[in-house]
Amino acid sequence: MSTTAPTTVVPERTALLAMDFQNGIVSLAPDADALVARVAGAVAEVRAAGGTVGHVRVAFTEDDWAAVPATNKSFSAVAAAKMLHHEDAACRIDERLAPEDGDIVVRKVRYGSFSTTDLHERLSDRGIDTLVLAGISTSGVVLSTLIDAADRDYRLYVLSDGVADPDPEIHRVLLDKVFPSRAHVIDTAGLRALLRSA
Repeated sequence: MSTTAPTTVVPERTALLAMDFQNGIVSLAPDADALVARVAGAVAEVRAAGGTVGHVRVAFTEDDWAAVPATNKSFSAVAAAKMLHHEDAACRIDERLAPEDGDIVVRKVRYGSFSTTDLHERLSDRGIDTLVLAGISTSGVVLSTLIDAADRDYRLYVLSDGVADPDPEIHRVLLDKVFPSRAHVIDTAGLRALLRSA
């Protein structure tokens, strides 16, 4: 856990990104129901404080599949198998985290939340400079989004109990060794305290 996290955030300049919490991915997380419940609580608290909630899902159209080059080790296999069609139930956001009016929702076709979406522009339009990251998996969307967001100069928080990975060792190394150089690693209780002190 980071010991140097700021003691306050500005809710109006803060967005919580709930990433890849969709039906076909949530089930891959260890203790998925408890994870979703914690993230749902964080989402409600960010909304109540006047912050923004962003939802990121991975889903493909036929054109997206056709555009994936063979050089892409991960997504060429997804395209070849015609997986994660944007209209499939597997790509719907978990109903326990259903978007509400005013939320940002983007659809991506790679690991990170920024490279194939207009998320950065939409956040910038709202004056958001602080991101709180939650997602599945720690080694996929969370890692990719964190590195990209750090390079875009966002103030970053990762919810240690709002991210999960099928590999517990990779999850631990990222949270303990990799993420703290780019982000403040806090838990959902820490986020609640930050929002209440704003």
